[in-house]
Amino acid sequence: MMQVIQYEKDANNIVHLILDRPNANANLMDEHFAESLSKIVNQLTADDYAGVILRSTKSTFFAGGDLSKLVKTNDESATELFAMTESIKASFRVLETQGKPVVACIAGTALGGGWETALACHYRVSVNNRKIKLGLPEVTLGLLPGAGGIIRTVRLLGLQAALPLLAEGRQLTPEQVQGLGLLHELVDSEEELIDAATRFIQANPSATQPWDAKGYKLPGGAVTHPKIASMLAIAPSMMRQKSRGCYPAPESILAVMVEGAQVDFETATRIETRYFVELARGQVSKNMINTLWFQLNEIKALVGRPKDIPQQKFQKVGVLGAGMMGAGIAYACAVRGIPVVLKDTTKENAEKGKQYSQDLLDRRVNKGKMSREKMVGILALIEPTDSAEDLRGCDLVIEAVFENRELKAQVTQEAEAQLESNAVFASNTSTLPITGLAQASQRPEQFIGLHFFSPVDKMPLVEIICGKQTSEEALARSYDFVLQIGKTPIIVNDSRGFFTSRVFSTFVKEGIAMLGEGLSASAIENAGFLSGFPVGPLAVSDEVTLSLMAKIKKQTMLDMQADGEQYVTHPAESIIDRMLEMERAGKSTGGGFYDYPKAGKKYLWPGLEEHFRQADKAISLTDMKERLLFIMAIESVRCLQESVLKTTRDANIGSIFGIGFPAWTGGVIQYINQYGLREFVQRANQLKDLYGERFAPPKLLIEKAENGERF
Repeated sequence: MMQVIQYEKDANNIVHLILDRPNANANLMDEHFAESLSKIVNQLTADDYAGVILRSTKSTFFAGGDLSKLVKTNDESATELFAMTESIKASFRVLETQGKPVVACIAGTALGGGWETALACHYRVSVNNRKIKLGLPEVTLGLLPGAGGIIRTVRLLGLQAALPLLAEGRQLTPEQVQGLGLLHELVDSEEELIDAATRFIQANPSATQPWDAKGYKLPGGAVTHPKIASMLAIAPSMMRQKSRGCYPAPESILAVMVEGAQVDFETATRIETRYFVELARGQVSKNMINTLWFQLNEIKALVGRPKDIPQQKFQKVGVLGAGMMGAGIAYACAVRGIPVVLKDTTKENAEKGKQYSQDLLDRRVNKGKMSREKMVGILALIEPTDSAEDLRGCDLVIEAVFENRELKAQVTQEAEAQLESNAVFASNTSTLPITGLAQASQRPEQFIGLHFFSPVDKMPLVEIICGKQTSEEALARSYDFVLQIGKTPIIVNDSRGFFTSRVFSTFVKEGIAMLGEGLSASAIENAGFLSGFPVGPLAVSDEVTLSLMAKIKKQTMLDMQADGEQYVTHPAESIIDRMLEMERAGKSTGGGFYDYPKAGKKYLWPGLEEHFRQADKAISLTDMKERLLFIMAIESVRCLQESVLKTTRDANIGSIFGIGFPAWTGGVIQYINQYGLREFVQRANQLKDLYGERFAPPKLLIEKAENGERF
């Protein structure tokens, strides 16, 4: 068994337990750690020492659990995981009850199992660096903290204060954690950690955890305290409102918190282990770990980026169009320290675009998340202008004007006249094929699509679209840019609607089609919520606007006619036309499927009942939910089949980060994998017979199902 903890003693008779996994960049909580820790605590009990310092040789303090093994947990291996987890907890318990002070010295990020290890120490000291992240984010991968993290956090903070930290998986800076009382001391440098730890040990020769001290009471009150009892009475329903029953981890965390608070410490940690193993066995955690950890880390590790092209940072970016998208792109660049030229037809419009950044930054300053000096520095990076000449020196220009070919061609040629030959020109179009737009360019090999999502400051995805003549260099540099501004890139090939817009349209159209069948509008929206979508299909149609959908349809029909292709009418289109005839185009025009009162929340337009509802029409909730999920998954397979998508990884990440496909599924393609390909094909054929040919499973899907393969 690999020894991952080194045991050393210094001149002050203090034992240093050094986390140092051989031939690895990070320390992991696995069977090697469990066995090494057990061996170490046995050695401690037989030794004479003043105290213990726990520290790491890695850039991070501790990376947490071994997800590559957790994701494989099944009925057969669950007992093994339970035993390993209990072994680690038993060793932690010995460490915190052996009567000598134990100090965690944190010089790098400690998340998940790493922070749980620190919580098992009597004193925690960290370098005061905002890049260091501390916390228990297991819930974001469908798991819960299984090494005592829930039990110790609740006993340190109380039920009410611990709930948001645990159920939302917050990652905090050392300063924030100290403010909560979970971190005892901050130092300015790594060198000061040992001195601080030594001082504590020498000043506190014996130490105990708060919950082991005589007279300990749970902070904030026990479960039976009136204030806590009233909070716990509504907490499950509030949690279910957020999770919509799709995510078992938050509810399991709440159960562990409440059950664990009513029993002794050892029983509480065993309860935690049982819930932890149950989640690890489940499919939701496997879906989320596969996509939101492994596949996302592949993107960050440049797996999809062309090799043999040196990475490059951009020094100056131009943005054409200072509307909401252009202003958002300018903000995304400036907050990452990149100078931006924000151009519009008038200086006044460009200044309005800059004001968008001012408003966002003002909010951060007012919340204490940014200094006013830093805000001024960021704003100074944005240069509003109405002159194309100011684009000189830009090594990337992003066009974000209206979806009009002639206008895009005009601004492309105007900008290119000012650029060096190696500058990249990108279009932020969401639907128009890049190859066609590149015809206006003198350098189509440097022309590419960078499709941002609104609002840019919040949405993490950028869809990179390669035209037929786009060079590998332009792709590599665009990939670098997306990472430089802290976004997540996916790569797709050119087509109408690319991947995200094309698949997203199937979701909204399916919801509208159901309305046209006479189904209840509220039932349609609820089917979206209960499937895990952030917004129902009718509400999101109002955000997009039905008039834009009609324009896209018209342009698509013209394009297909020019290419000699046949346009297939979707049943949603007649409903869109009727809504437009009634001047119900969407939120921006005053109302669409919803009404938007000036005061109060939006509500479904009562006229939907009069114009579309058929009292005798109803289908099962399962059918409604699966129509929304299946139609997006099927269209994604078509994108793979047509080589619009290059990888299932980009499909999964793009669907979750860009178009709101439920994260519990692991993404559009993982949804098919976890459903089972043969079962998915069978169900798709049922939906086709019931609701239309659009649910017919693509050839690629049928072939993989017949061969017993997965995506």
